[in-house]
Amino acid sequence: MSEVITEAVAALNAKMGGAGFDGMAKFDIEGEGAILIDADGARAGDDDADVTLSASAETFKAILDGDQNPTAAFMTGKLKVDGDMGLAMKLAGVLS
Repeated sequence: MSEVITEAVAALNAKMGGAGFDGMAKFDIEGEGAILIDADGARAGDDDADVTLSASAETFKAILDGDQNPTAAFMTGKLKVDGDMGLAMKLAGVLS
């Protein structure tokens, strides 16, 4: 597992404060791997999900750091969403 994925899993779990997520979402980070978020929190994995969000490692890190708004990243094409858009919007709230 890449260092980017390891750090992102820790950051996501800290942001969620131990709360899970209603649904199954996947972050596909170009060239690094994937992270799953569900009722148990965030973990490395590449299972099927209700929604998949794809971005570069730089964009994903900027979103996690609060330097990039997830909605703005989507609108400018930096973040791609495949699947349940409603779930993606809920996830954006978790990340903010």
